[in-house]
Amino acid sequence: MTYAPQIDESRRNGMDSTIILDPNLLRVAQRIYRTYCMLHPRNAQRPYGIAIHRKSYRGQLIFRHNPVLLPGECFVTTKQLEIEI
Repeated sequence: MTYAPQIDESRRNGMDSTIILDPNLLRVAQRIYRTYCMLHPRNAQRPYGIAIHRKSYRGQLIFRHNPVLLPGECFVTTKQLEIEI
């Protein structure tokens, strides 16, 4: 027997479902992203997003489209960060 993961209808249609995040979490993710952009202004490789821990607010830039998250982490895309900036 094989297991086929359920894909919701919004993902099948290519629509991006936006998740509402904690404002403090979003603010920390923006700070991490802004620091990266300031330190690497000419870098051609743009991060896909930031994996950030919900309690410790430690973040890691992600350069892959399918990130693997640890328990307690959430993913913030750069699209969400740029909209807020």
